[in-house]
Amino acid sequence: MKRDFFKKIYIEITNICNLKCPFCTKSSREKRSLSIDEFKIILSKIYPYTKYIYLHVLGEPLLHPDINDFINIASKDFYVNITTNGYLINNIKNNKNIRQINISLHSYNEIYNKSFDDYINDIFNFSDNNKKTYLNFRLWSNTKYYDKFIYSLESKYNIVIDKEKNNNTLDENVFLNFKNEFVWPQVSNNSSITGPCHALSDHISILSDGTITACCLDVDGELSFGNIFTDSLDDIVKNDRFNKMKEELKNGIRKNNLCKKCNFLE
Repeated sequence: MKRDFFKKIYIEITNICNLKCPFCTKSSREKRSLSIDEFKIILSKIYPYTKYIYLHVLGEPLLHPDINDFINIASKDFYVNITTNGYLINNIKNNKNIRQINISLHSYNEIYNKSFDDYINDIFNFSDNNKKTYLNFRLWSNTKYYDKFIYSLESKYNIVIDKEKNNNTLDENVFLNFKNEFVWPQVSNNSSITGPCHALSDHISILSDGTITACCLDVDGELSFGNIFTDSLDDIVKNDRFNKMKEELKNGIRKNNLCKKCNFLE
């Protein structure tokens, strides 16, 4: 079994966050976290379809009290990837089972009662103790602490960062990715975007209430195809609506209002 129907599946283990970043989208969903039993059910159902899981949609995955158990359970059958704001990096306890961790440095703000030095040094300590884990720093060019992060990363990894390159290799398994600020797709956005999308072909997302949706940016499940706890994923991927939308997105046909407002690939 190749288990490559999807390149990856996003699993939202919690939609609760420790920050209130102004750039992050808001959701009307009830605040909820997966139990270990629910997580195991999800893993068992997605097992035939992918080898790669990403523990993030909304929320901060490292806030989940069972994060280390989740990582260890999932790593038996999947490559585990995490996206985090970095504040709670110390909640990962001697865990060598993470394939990749993406850290959104632009989330940092001194208003959250953690000094810049404590924030970055905790992350560097994680880097030093997890050499086999891919560490991908993400930094928006307009962030308040841009220059300070550049200086800290250059000092830590003894490298001159090329700010004209989108991607810099800082060390073995350590990378820096530059991006402009991303605007979350919302129906109220004043835009109408065209072009192909990888949703449903490359990936799907599972929200913390079990909703199966087309992508990791559909934070309210507007593109729901069912629920992982009650529906068969096999039935869903064979469903006419699923496959019609999959082909439309591959060919740049965006009929859903949310998709028309999404510029992620750009």
